[in-house]
Amino acid sequence: MPDTNPDTPDKDRPPVGCDRLRNVHFQHIDFKGNTQTGTLVVLDVIAESTQSIFDQLYSMRFPIAQAMPMEHFDGDDDRAMEANNTSAFNARRIAGSTSWSKHAYGAAIDLNPLQNPVLYPGKNGTIAVKPLAATGTYINRLDARPGKPVRPGMAEQVIDLFAQHGFIRWGGYWDSPMDIQHFEVGTVNFIKTLASKPLEQGKIIFEKYIADYKQCICGKKGEDKARDRAECIEQVSN
Repeated sequence: MPDTNPDTPDKDRPPVGCDRLRNVHFQHIDFKGNTQTGTLVVLDVIAESTQSIFDQLYSMRFPIAQAMPMEHFDGDDDRAMEANNTSAFNARRIAGSTSWSKHAYGAAIDLNPLQNPVLYPGKNGTIAVKPLAATGTYINRLDARPGKPVRPGMAEQVIDLFAQHGFIRWGGYWDSPMDIQHFEVGTVNFIKTLASKPLEQGKIIFEKYIADYKQCICGKKGEDKARDRAECIEQVSN
């Protein structure tokens, strides 16, 4: 959880305190078909939307390996990915940067890291894959392939569900890194606005954000869902 010690320098203090975080508890199906209980820690403003997403994932029988707060991994993102742990809040910086990750605001979710790895393009055409165990099975993202087994738990199957509840930005849209497991609410400035407002005011802003996105999607012809989604994300994010 965030360091609330008053002696911690401001530059080292996470951008949101414990008073603005909420535990979201939910049931989910694991990859063996068993019902489990998971917990995500998120910004209070988006807790209800997060609950709705994971309740619907359970109804869909969309499998989730496990979901435990990052304190179980001492905040170590690599360890959490290796354990295929779905998580949200983590008081960490962006990898290779001094800026706070959107996870540090409790406004991003990493879903099934094994099924949805992060790809880091490197020099000379190399690509680093995290977690490494995903290399042989989950780099190819096509859903239906001849002679290949069905692969449940992939993020592409639930992009629209997350977007309909305010997590409109997906790391699979990015070039470097291509963060397939990652869903986030919006730009860092928008997230800062939500975190800076009193809870009820923040919820009003977030609900309008969701409504604007849904209205944009409803106004599309639906001939190309991916293009419609991209255009509406750009419209709402501006």
